[in-house]
Amino acid sequence: MTQLQTMLAETPFVSYSYAYPHKSAYRPFASPLPLREIWESEDRTDLSLYVHLPFCEYRCGFCNLFTLSNPQTDLATQYLQQLRVEARQVRDQLPDFHFSQLAIGGGTPTYLEPDELAQLFEILQQELHTSPEQIPASIEGSPATLTAEKVTLIRAQGVDRISLGIQSFDEQEALHLGRPQKRKEILQALDLVRSAGFPTLNLDLIYGADGQTAASFLNSLQQALAFRPEEIYLYPLYVRPLTGLGRKQQQWDDHRLTLYRAGRDFLLEHGYAQHSLRMFRLEDSTQPHDTQYCCQTDGMIGLGCGARSYTSRTHYSSEFAVGRSSVAAIIAHYLEQEPESFASVDYGFQLNCDEQRRRFLILSLLQTTGLSRDFYADTFGADVLDHFPALEELAEHGLARITADTIILTSTGLERSDTIGPWLYSEQVLQCMETFQCQ
Repeated sequence: MTQLQTMLAETPFVSYSYAYPHKSAYRPFASPLPLREIWESEDRTDLSLYVHLPFCEYRCGFCNLFTLSNPQTDLATQYLQQLRVEARQVRDQLPDFHFSQLAIGGGTPTYLEPDELAQLFEILQQELHTSPEQIPASIEGSPATLTAEKVTLIRAQGVDRISLGIQSFDEQEALHLGRPQKRKEILQALDLVRSAGFPTLNLDLIYGADGQTAASFLNSLQQALAFRPEEIYLYPLYVRPLTGLGRKQQQWDDHRLTLYRAGRDFLLEHGYAQHSLRMFRLEDSTQPHDTQYCCQTDGMIGLGCGARSYTSRTHYSSEFAVGRSSVAAIIAHYLEQEPESFASVDYGFQLNCDEQRRRFLILSLLQTTGLSRDFYADTFGADVLDHFPALEELAEHGLARITADTIILTSTGLERSDTIGPWLYSEQVLQCMETFQCQ
């Protein structure tokens, strides 16, 4: 059996390939790399800016994000002060950047108090000369942390997309996910968001919770559609180290696949177009901004502890952890850093030519638009099948359609995205991920 055949015979849910390589493949660099050196040969005209706020009101049972729940009272204030220091250093080192989009994530950015949120936007404007009014800007939030004052402030700043982690409208299912939220709380938050007039509302829902059925999952989707969100993300429940949830395998895998198909079909029937395994967008909705940012080729600057940055050759961030004490220690180290330390980076992954091609391939192929063979050839100087002849096997298994112009996953291939992505990982990345000690 080939490696793909072996993987297809096992779980469809191997790993979410939202980025490549995953941060568990990052390691300390032999010596610190100056920011100017990393970025000197990069096109800095269309960058993405990501700001990480690693705080939440509580940690959900499935969460393996870099975040600290219920931190000490003044920690957010200290964090914002250091975020300003970091932003100033980035500006000084890379004065000719231009951002095409902004994302504020975490954690839960709306955990911040209104005055802290206002300070965050002030930092972006004063230190990076970046305003959400000028570029597509998104912020993540949770129903428990939203208030009318926060929603009004965020919208007034020009943020045009807000993403809420709902996960389930069923209170019992939410409890099984380690998420003690109330349905009333969700509805109040959604009313606030819709009243504020955000052009794009995204809702995240999870399938695979204990006791969840196709009927209960569709009921959550039906309740979500009452607010006509422009985007919906459907996430399979993953159980990862240090997240507190334990699971049996095969029956659970079959159940998740059944729920995915039910949710997918429901959304397609109600006017949503599928863009990836997880993302669905309302077909008659419009984008508030026309952005030229392309995740396959353009870079990203991340600010804050836990934020990922990347150029074509170098990906970097702070160290990664999940356990509370380890996350707290990494944040404490971030707060203690001297300003000049932000002028260089010491932890990440350097991509050789093969890794750059794999990243481009994975980020393209796992979208419903697929991979443009001309775009790939223009970027890397050869046809993708010359570099990755094993892709032919996807077509042999009915997982992709290969034409002279594109390679596009079929519906069967799309639902195996979390298998196909890891199948394309290099041996070096896989080895680093397997030996990573999650703390």
